Parts: sequence; structure tokens; C-alpha cells
Amino acid sequence: MKGMMLWSFLGKCWWHRSYCYPGSAFLLLVLRRSFVHVLSHNLCTVLNVPHDPVALEEHFRDDDEGPVSNQGYMPYLNKFILEKVQGNFDKVEFNRMCWTLCAKKNLSKSPLLISDEDAFKVWVIFNFLSEDKYPLIIVPEEIEYLLKKLTEAMGAGWQQEQFDHYKIALNTSREGLSAWELIDLIGSGQFSKGMDRQTVSMAINEVFNELILDVLKQGYMLKKGHKRKNWTERWFVLKPNIISYYVSEDLKDKKGDIILDGNCCVEALPDKDGKKCLFLIKCLDKSFEISASDKKKKQEWIQAIQTTVNLLRVGSPPPHKEARQKRKELRQKLLAEQEELERQMKELQTANENKQKELETVRKQLEAAAARAAEEEKKRLQTQVELQDRFSLELEREKMVRQKMEEQVAQKSSELEQYLQRVCELEEMYKQLQEALEDEKQARQDEETVRKLQARLLEEESAKRAELEKWHLQQQQTIQMTEAEKQELENQRMIKEQALQVAMQQLEQLELERKEALEQYEEVKKKLETAANNTKSWKDKVAHHEGLIRLIEPGSKNPHLITNWGPAAFTAAELEQRQKSWKGKKNTSE
Repeated sequence: MKGMMLWSFLGKCWWHRSYCYPGSAFLLLVLRRSFVHVLSHNLCTVLNVPHDPVALEEHFRDDDEGPVSNQGYMPYLNKFILEKVQGNFDKVEFNRMCWTLCAKKNLSKSPLLISDEDAFKVWVIFNFLSEDKYPLIIVPEEIEYLLKKLTEAMGAGWQQEQFDHYKIALNTSREGLSAWELIDLIGSGQFSKGMDRQTVSMAINEVFNELILDVLKQGYMLKKGHKRKNWTERWFVLKPNIISYYVSEDLKDKKGDIILDGNCCVEALPDKDGKKCLFLIKCLDKSFEISASDKKKKQEWIQAIQTTVNLLRVGSPPPHKEARQKRKELRQKLLAEQEELERQMKELQTANENKQKELETVRKQLEAAAARAAEEEKKRLQTQVELQDRFSLELEREKMVRQKMEEQVAQKSSELEQYLQRVCELEEMYKQLQEALEDEKQARQDEETVRKLQARLLEEESAKRAELEKWHLQQQQTIQMTEAEKQELENQRMIKEQALQVAMQQLEQLELERKEALEQYEEVKKKLETAANNTKSWKDKVAHHEGLIRLIEPGSKNPHLITNWGPAAFTAAELEQRQKSWKGKKNTSE
């Protein structure tokens, strides 16, 4: 069957190019060069692709004689024809060309109840319903679907029992039917007994229109014109995205199209102008008033158009294509489940055989183990007494070791408690030592404050003494003045003596403040000595406790001078420098 074998190169190319149209499966396998030219030209014409004979000659220039195989023709077909197809070609004409090439050699010679045109339509339907693998077959589920559609179109009852017997006989011999066997089955009238040729032909044509031409509904209705507003009978054909209307059902004179999309809607209209069973199709640019022959036809058309618009809104394919895809997915799912079940059965069978082998091995091992156990029982009885004696000795030894360990644990616990108590005592001593250091620090701060106060008082005293000396020098200078100025000087002296008395009073007040500061210094000194004694006592205690803490002692101080009013606020060098300064001022004033 040469036509069937070409599916492996032309049909697969067609599927891989995503045009998904398997009618090209029935071209000839072995082609001669003269036939290649004709076939290529016809393919380009049908597929609306420009033909390039020069490219064909260039591709096969090394094959001047002999047949051209599909391995040689396939790259040319792939590159120069199928890659250029845009999808705007007549698929029925393409199928008809393929049918012309293969029908004569493969169609049965026995008389059939269907015409050649009906056989062609059955062949195209087979291409639509067949499985996507080589060799092409139609499975029993799709055969049942097709026969049901034909029976329904003929208005007859479906004989399920008869088909079940046929299906059982078919499954025992093969997986499905080829295209020519399907034509023989329908042409034999096995499932259309009592039906004449015209009824069968009409049923095949109706199923062909639905499955292949995507005709969802068709029939005569009246249409209202847009300009003249007259009513004219037209033959309407509903497809997934368009409604075409013709003069008659032969589809030769097309009068117009109604483009459908998701924005269209259909609604019933009340009877008017003597017309009944009216409904309106609303589109974006136009609206169409249509009158059906009766209420049933009106409802069928409204429902069919509304269903088509709903499918366009959700982007779903036509019902028959969606149903075919679902049947295909169901078959694939059942096939996968069946393969999975077979795989699991094989695994279970393999696992069962492995278990049997394992059980046999275990049985032998148990027998050997029983023999070994009898021998080992004798040895065990002999060694049991020895083991009991050994265990008794080891138990006594373990008891002694355990007793020693408990004594060591008790001793370590006592030492730990003593160590923790000692740590607590040291922490307490550390806190008390910190408090003593704080007291000493505060005493030193008080001492520093008193020292600054004494220094300020001494500076004020020295300033007063310098002022008194200055006034004394001024008095001596005034004595040497003229007698004319003596009275005036005397008055000034009296004023200065009064000022001197005031200064003496201030000096006495400063003396009292110095004495109070000295008393405060003595108190601070006593506090410092007490803090130093406390620090010393704590230092001895810390030294007694293994030298864990070392006291921070204040640094050494320079020796202080002692004046008539107590300890001086400056060193001997500073005092010597101040004496030199006073002597220099005294000599200058004299």
C-alpha cells in the first residue's frame, strides 16, 4: 500500500509544521523524477505556495536516473513547500488531490453502497479521527463515535449490542481499522441496514460538514435586507466564527457573511410585519433580523449561535474538536493506567518470584540453623556454669568499684561546697573592699577641696599684705611732702587708716574662715586616716587569702609646708619664688 507508507514523510512533516492536517498521508512512496515535477507543482498550486522548478532541479541534480525515494524528496518538501505554507489554502482541495493519488490503488474493487464522493468524505473523516502515529488506524472508540453520528444523522436507532460483538471480534485481531477498511465497513451497510443510498449519503455529508468543514448548523431562513428592508430566503451555514448565507444549499452563490466574535449576541424578537419566529443577531457594526420556519428551528438557531459566541468568548475550540481531544486524552490516560497496571503486575510477579526464592533460601537456612542450634545448645549448657561463675565475680567487682566511686563523688561534692562557700566569702570581701575604696576616694576629694580653699585664702592674704605695704609706702612718701600739703595728706591718711581698719577687719574675717577650713581639713584628714586604716586591714585580710585581690593605693605626695595658719597650699619652691617677688616690690616702693 504505497499511499499509506508516505504518511511517514509527508504526513509527519505536515504535523511538525503545526498545520495539523493529516490528509497528506496518502501520497506515493516511490516517485520518479517526471512525477516529482508534477506533484510538486500541484502541491504548490493547492497550498498557494509559489513553485520554484529551479530549486527542484538543483536539489535532485545528482539523481539523474532512477526513482527518487522519500529520503531524497522529504528535505525538498520540507524546505521549499511546507515551510512556505501560510494556512490560507483550501484543505478540501488538498485532500482531494491526495485522494486522487491513492484511491485508485487502495480502494476496494467490491461494490459499495456509497458513491466515490462519499468514500472520499469518509476518508477525510478518517484522517481527522485517526491516531497520530504510523501506520494510521482508527481505534474502536472513534469507530463507535463515527457510526453513532451517522446513525443519528440517518434518524435510525443505535445498535449497541451489534457493535459490541463487532468490537470484540476486532480487538482479537488488531488495534483498529485502516482508512480503506473503514470505507468498506460503512459501504457494506452493516450498520445501516434498511437505509437507502441517498439517506446514507446525506448522513455522511452531514457528518463531513460538521467534523471537517466545522459546520455547526445549516438550513433555510428568511433574512431582512439592510437597504430595501425586504425579506429573502437564504441558505445559512453556521461555523465557529462566521455565519455565511447563500442563494441555495449548493453553496455556489454566496451573498454575504456575519462575522461572529465575543461581543456579538442573539435575542428573540416579537412577531411583526406579518413575520413570525423572529430573532436578531447583534454585531459591532451591524444587526441582522432573521425569521425561522417555526419556533423549534428558531430556538435551535438561537441556542446554536449563542453557544458559538460563548465559545469564542472563552477561546474554546468547536465542540466536536474539543470532544475528540477529550476522547484522545481519555484514551491516553486509560492506556497509561493500563501500562502502569501491567508494569505493577510484572513488578508484583517479579517480587513474588523473588519472595519464593527468598522463602526457599530461608527454609534451607532455617534447617541449617536448627542443626547448628542443636550443637550450640550443647556448648551453651557446658559454658553456662562457667559464665555464671564469671558473672558473679564481675558483679562483686563492679559493686566494689561502684562503692569507691560513690565515696569519691561524696568527697568531691564536699570539696565543691567548700570551694563555693569560699568564693562567696571572697565576693563579700570584694564588695566591702570596694566600699572602703569609695570612702577613701571621697575623703581625698574632700581634702583636695580644702586644699584649694586654703590656696585661695593665702592668695587673698598675700594680696591684702601687698596692698598694706603699698599704703605704708604711700604714707612715708606723704610725710616727706611739704607742710602745705600735710593737712591734706593727714586727711588722706585718716581715710587710708579707715580703709586699713576695714582691711584688717576683712583680714580677721579671712583668718576666721581659714581656721574653719583648717578644722574641716583636720576632719577630712581623720576620715582619710580611718579609710587608710580600713584599707590596710583589708589589705592584710586579702594577703591572708592567698593574694586573690590587690588593693589600688594612692600615689605618693610631695611634702607640704607648715605655716602659722596650718599646712600651706603650695610647695617650698613656689613659696621661695613668692618671697622673691614680695622683696622686689618692697625695694621698688622704697
